[in-house]
Amino acid sequence: MKKQKKRALRPKQSQNRPGTENKMSPLPETNPISYSKEGKLKDKVVLITGGDSGIGKAVALLFAKEGADIIIAYLNETNDAKQTKKEVETFSRKCTLIKADLAKESQCKKVIEKTIKIYKKIDILINNAALHWESASLEEISTDQLLRTFQNNFFSYFWITKYALPFLRKGSCIINTSSVTAYRGSPQLIDYSATKGAILSFTRSLASNLVDKGIRVNAVAPGPIWTPLISSSFSPKKNSEFGSDSPMKRAGMPNEVAPSFLFLASEDSSYITGQVIHPNGGEIING
Repeated sequence: MKKQKKRALRPKQSQNRPGTENKMSPLPETNPISYSKEGKLKDKVVLITGGDSGIGKAVALLFAKEGADIIIAYLNETNDAKQTKKEVETFSRKCTLIKADLAKESQCKKVIEKTIKIYKKIDILINNAALHWESASLEEISTDQLLRTFQNNFFSYFWITKYALPFLRKGSCIINTSSVTAYRGSPQLIDYSATKGAILSFTRSLASNLVDKGIRVNAVAPGPIWTPLISSSFSPKKNSEFGSDSPMKRAGMPNEVAPSFLFLASEDSSYITGQVIHPNGGEIING
């Protein structure tokens, strides 16, 4: 295989160690990145799947505070979605709700079509929707459950992104929600953990595929975060102990995760793609 020749990015130059900045060409850019006073995401259009509650809601509110208009795709939690919309609008930003079962490809396509019809563009795509069911063993996981878990948690990311891509431009970004379980697994959430591992590989592969187009793709892999999905999935006893085995001895809150998404969505992370941020209470997972 022929070795690829490196291309010159700047004039040839040399200095004595440790070097002097004012002799460099071009000069390194060291001034803080500037932002509009209206926020880091002023007038950006952000689509968030599963944005009605939990992490998705916290991201929607933080992004609205930073100047973005929000589209929330949700399954059937209409009351939560309406409340989130109301709270987003307190920041004087638009919020559109789209009820859809993202486990179906046609519904994913519908979400993108409605978003473009209303907003004409998508600047930031956040794939966040997820479901899981606790199972004591692999034998307990039915084929129907396996398919539903993958269709909702992984296929939806693929389909939403596929139909959004024609409308993404240089400077757009995609952020996927993975999980700490993608790295260390979960004995009672085998199929869910597998979807989160798929999301991790999807993120890295897509980042490489889109880098020349100037579209960044990253992920956030939360640890134990207190959300409606948790309280609706586990027993009262397990809920009472949820997160206590993390190094910080507690579950995180959605608003402790949202800043990771903001960092990846803003110009603060302009030199970052194909990476994962780990708001997990201190667990070291080497990923």
